[in-house]
Amino acid sequence: MKTDEKSADETQIVRQIDGLVEAVRSKNLERTMAFYSPEIVSFDLEPPLQYVGTKRWRQTFAAFDGPIGYEISDLSITTGNDLAFAHSLNHSSGTLRNGTRSEHWVRWTACFRKVDGNWLIVHDHVSVPVDPATGKASMDLKP
Repeated sequence: MKTDEKSADETQIVRQIDGLVEAVRSKNLERTMAFYSPEIVSFDLEPPLQYVGTKRWRQTFAAFDGPIGYEISDLSITTGNDLAFAHSLNHSSGTLRNGTRSEHWVRWTACFRKVDGNWLIVHDHVSVPVDPATGKASMDLKP
């Protein structure tokens, strides 16, 4: 792949990710899901081990009272002909419906496929480290 083509693909993926962030912040489910393939396979924080053909944004949006703070840091993108992957550290924050403040960092990996000239997320993986001594998630880590 030529360097300028790779740059164009990376630029489009960055735009896709920026659009996803804005859609999440505004809790716009339809716009959020537009960045995912209908066949998405997702490994998320909540059970079950995987979701196929869906992403849990509806439940996430319903859990928050008001807007969601969402930002991506340390983004890295690698592209191929019609496949690409990105990884980053993502920060979310907001007030839950029960009044509790939620704020945490997660590790995010997304696999993209170019479909009809548009990069869509076909797989994503959200995780946090686990303390091996306690077996508990380390939800208070920061970059």
